Amino acid sequence: MGKNTSIKRMQRFPSIIDLQKRAKKRIPHVAWEYLDCGTGDERAVSRNLEKMAEVTLVPKLLKGDLNPDITTTLFGQSYEAPFGVAPVGLSGLMWPRAECILAETAAKYKIPYSLSTVATQTPETIGPIAGDMGWFQLYPPREVDIRGDLLKRAHDAGFRVLVVTADVPTPSRRERALRAGLVVPLRITPGFVYEALIHPVWTYHTLKCGLPRLRTMEKYAGSKKMRDIANFVGRKIGGTLSWDYLKDLREAWQGPLILKGVHHPDDAEQAIQIGVDGIQVSNHGARQFDGTPAAIELLPAVVRQVNGRIPILFDSGVRSGLDILRALALGADFVLLGRPFIFGVAALGKYGGDHTVE
Repeated sequence: MGKNTSIKRMQRFPSIIDLQKRAKKRIPHVAWEYLDCGTGDERAVSRNLEKMAEVTLVPKLLKGDLNPDITTTLFGQSYEAPFGVAPVGLSGLMWPRAECILAETAAKYKIPYSLSTVATQTPETIGPIAGDMGWFQLYPPREVDIRGDLLKRAHDAGFRVLVVTADVPTPSRRERALRAGLVVPLRITPGFVYEALIHPVWTYHTLKCGLPRLRTMEKYAGSKKMRDIANFVGRKIGGTLSWDYLKDLREAWQGPLILKGVHHPDDAEQAIQIGVDGIQVSNHGARQFDGTPAAIELLPAVVRQVNGRIPILFDSGVRSGLDILRALALGADFVLLGRPFIFGVAALGKYGGDHTVE
């Protein structure tokens, strides 16, 4: 029965686009707008997708029987596929326990799962679920003590790879989310109540699990009130990353360290000189700066500069296995997907992570 049900889901939702459409119908408007929006006029969101689609591949044929081996070794760890789950903040807004669901998927399929600093679950909760597949994404705290404690918590919870986000010098202005009424904490307005009533499955699971909270940061904010935590994060997290700060992080973290959000070859070179273990070419899914080129356009120049010295990872604008292949063909060693996995969980709940992989 389980296999038949899985086949039926695949027949109904055979692509990420199908999951995206289903997710939009299944969750409240404010949650959807937070997930789907970019910043400004959202031209960079369109560029990411359009420029990715323009990458064409010329196959070589007559190779006989093909049994491709897609296992990938990265930082000494073997993964069953050359892709994984990118960090998405506030994932629990789109679907309760989204981080837990995706960590379970990652452990099952042996692919990495990246937990955001501003997730709705803690490293202590997710680490044991993800096992060896756990990566921890860090928005650099301004205070050294908080930084040190976050690194210790991630390490003690079993996260072996640290992903340091570089492309958030200041909080972005996401107009579409603002127009939808997104504030933290969520305001229980008549409009929100209406949205909750017309999305009963989301509402049931949210009431069962509780409204989303930035649980990792509660310890430092000294409060469990979402307003206090959000204000604390705005004051104390992000906007501090410099090359000297990155050097300090390199000394503090003994495991593999990835610098995420690299656009320019010169930045890639300087990161290599500091000693990072991986470069992640990314424009944050076009959620930070509407003037950025498409991420796939940035990849070749960084690949040329790095020249095989360390692995290059890629995210932004990936919506299919073909897109993963496109990024690999242009020189990426590994690909991360953020929105597609959240589309899957928002569309199919506990089955969404596995379905997205398949």
